[in-house]
Amino acid sequence: MRPKATDAGDPNLPISGGSGGPRLLIVEARFYNAIADELLRGAAEAIEAAGGSWERISVPGALEIPTAIRIAEEGNQAKANRVKRIDGYVALGCVIRGETSHFDYVCGESARGLMDLGVGHGLAIGNGILTVENEGQAWARADRGELNKGAGAAEAALALIALRRRFGVAS
Repeated sequence: MRPKATDAGDPNLPISGGSGGPRLLIVEARFYNAIADELLRGAAEAIEAAGGSWERISVPGALEIPTAIRIAEEGNQAKANRVKRIDGYVALGCVIRGETSHFDYVCGESARGLMDLGVGHGLAIGNGILTVENEGQAWARADRGELNKGAGAAEAALALIALRRRFGVAS
């Protein structure tokens, strides 16, 4: 039986993993803890399978993800010569339609924010923010045995990192 979307998150999930290869920062919205945990597991598995490493930070909701990525990238650029840099980002979260138009704003603005960062700043970002009508749809997309959108977002970020390297664009 799947946990309810509002169940507390898994306290045993690590905050980082893997070694070598591309380094990704996973930025996750924890509004639906159990779904966030499953998305994280999928993303982490995909990154590690590709030989990469990851670290994660959490924000309250999907609207905060683009801002958190921008802040992390500013720090990444400032410390470029002192610490291992972040090569790309994975945005994970879930927005389930409610009774008001708030759903439309959160979905549109979080996606626009990520696109602005990708197109305007050349960041390699995989978008794994689920935008769904109900909890069943969220689980079908998050579940690693079904659509595994956490892995899909990580694979998208890895593909963009590879594209940057192919064309000699520094991260």
